[in-house]
Parts: sequence; structure tokens; C-alpha cells
Amino acid sequence: MTTPSTLPDLASRTLSGGVVHANDEFFAPADHLVDPNPPTFAPHTFGAKGQLYDGWETRRRRTPGHDHAIVRLGVPGIVRTIVIDTSHFTGNYPPYAAVDGCRVDGHPAPEELADATWVPLVPRVALSGDTRNVFPVDPGSRVTHVRLSIFPDGGVARLRVHGEVTPDPRFLTGGLVDLAALENGGLVVDCSNMFYGAPNNLIAPGRAGTMGEGWETARRRDDDNDWVLVRLGAPGVIRVAEVDTSHFKGNAPGAAALRASATDPEDPSGWADLLPMTRLQPDTRHRFRTADVGAVTWVRLDVYPDGGMARLRLLGEITPAGLATLRQRWSTE
Repeated sequence: MTTPSTLPDLASRTLSGGVVHANDEFFAPADHLVDPNPPTFAPHTFGAKGQLYDGWETRRRRTPGHDHAIVRLGVPGIVRTIVIDTSHFTGNYPPYAAVDGCRVDGHPAPEELADATWVPLVPRVALSGDTRNVFPVDPGSRVTHVRLSIFPDGGVARLRVHGEVTPDPRFLTGGLVDLAALENGGLVVDCSNMFYGAPNNLIAPGRAGTMGEGWETARRRDDDNDWVLVRLGAPGVIRVAEVDTSHFKGNAPGAAALRASATDPEDPSGWADLLPMTRLQPDTRHRFRTADVGAVTWVRLDVYPDGGMARLRLLGEITPAGLATLRQRWSTE
């Protein structure tokens, strides 16, 4: 089941996160902080300024103060876990760091963010080198930006900001929306297997560029099948399902089925068929009209017997009650 560390990374470039300001990028650019890929390292690989690092690295500070970088979250949300990853930084990592958050709606420039009200998410803490330093965060109000401060200088490979997406309800009306999308608050809360790829890749924005950007299971050697359980961003009526096996050619599932429920997913009596077991083709973007089963909150995708899938889209309308809940949450957090 979902834990704070498996919630989506709100800062990731996958969700359109980006670095909007850094006071120093002498050795390596701060944009590396939000790269969704694990950091890499090739020793004895030098450029004009020294060893090349897959991370953000500032020069050795000779004056008082500290360095910082500001990250715009791809989607606003409530932060639950922060990872300050110093992988491959051994003699040049910062000994201390802190992370603050702020909420500024719209598209503020760096100078506007300087005047924002910043609140501590992770107070000044000690870091270890070449380590994924993980810090739980007491959930507070919605934030749109985070500021990583390092004391006094050094290198950080990645910054992960795991949290709960808080979608802006103003963009979820007026037609079909993807009720399962991460950016709309959807979340894969459980799955049978994720040997080769994380299940939340299924509901990430955009098309998958490679097989590695999807969800793929190990090969089954029994008579069962693999599955994922999706909690929709808000209760809604699903009209269209997109089951995309793009890039999966010799390892796509042979078939898939969709079921939906409005009640507790542990209650077997609450499930109804959205899409019966249907044959799939490899490397194909399938689109299906779904059965009208009314408003639902949970969807289970079953694949037969195993394999990989690039994306799952569940297009529909949010219920009036669901929209009211989103508006209430947006206005109070």
C-alpha cells in the first residue's frame, strides 16, 4: 500500500517541476536536482571546471552565508517526505541542509518568490555523504515551491519532494478530465508487482518516451495475473479508458480488464465491470468506451497474465459532490 515515501515526487521534471533560481551553479547546474532518473557517476571524467557531477554543486564558499536553490513544484501539494540525495558526493557534500516551502499561486518570478512567506518543512539537519537522506515532514498547508538551503556549500544530486497532489478545481470542469492522472490527484495505492517499473508511471503526464517510463511486472510462473489499484483524484463517472502498451512489444499483456467501485475497495460486492477482459495488441494505444456504472472512486486494472504498460487514462466527469470537496480543500489548505 501507499506510504509517504511512495507518494509522487511533486518536484520531479516528470510532473513539470523545475528549478527557478540558484545562487551558485559553478560546478554543476541545479536543474539536475529535479531529474527523475537516479544520479550517475563516471570517475575521472573532467570538464573545464573539474570532475563532472550529475547533481547541483556550488563553489567552495570563502565568505559568510550559505547556498540555496528554489524549485517550482510541478503540481501543488502537501509535502509528506523530503529526500536530499547526496549520491556520489563524498568529499564535497554539504554537512547541513534545510528545506522551506511557500505557496504563491500563478507563475511567480524569482524576485517575487524572494518576498514570499516561507515556512520550514525540514529544519536545519545534518547530512551524510553519498546517501539518500530521508526526512519525514509533518503535513501542513499546500505549497507550490520549495527552497533547498545548504550550509555552507557543496553538492546535492537530487531533491525529492514526495506528497499528496492538491489539484486546482478550476481546471477540472467543462468536459472530460483524466480522473486517474497524478496531476489531478489520482494515485496508484497498491499493485501486485513492480519489478521493472513503478506503477505510478501509468498515470504520469504525457506519453511514455521509452519502455522504462511505464509499469512492468516480472514474468509470472503461476496461474494468477497482475493488477494495480487506482484511487481517482475525485469521484466521477468514467466514459473513456485508454490502455496504452506503447514500446512494449514482446512483453505487453495479452489482455486487460477494468473494474470500478464507489465504496471500500476491500468490499467485493461494490465492484462493477468498466471494461470486460479484452485482448490487447503490443505497442498500441488502445481507446475504449466504458460501461456506465455511475460515479466511482476506485478502479482496478487487471492485466493477463503479466507484462508492461505505458499509460492508463480514465476520462470522465467529476461529480458535483466531488468537485465541491476539491473546492473546499483548495480554499482551506
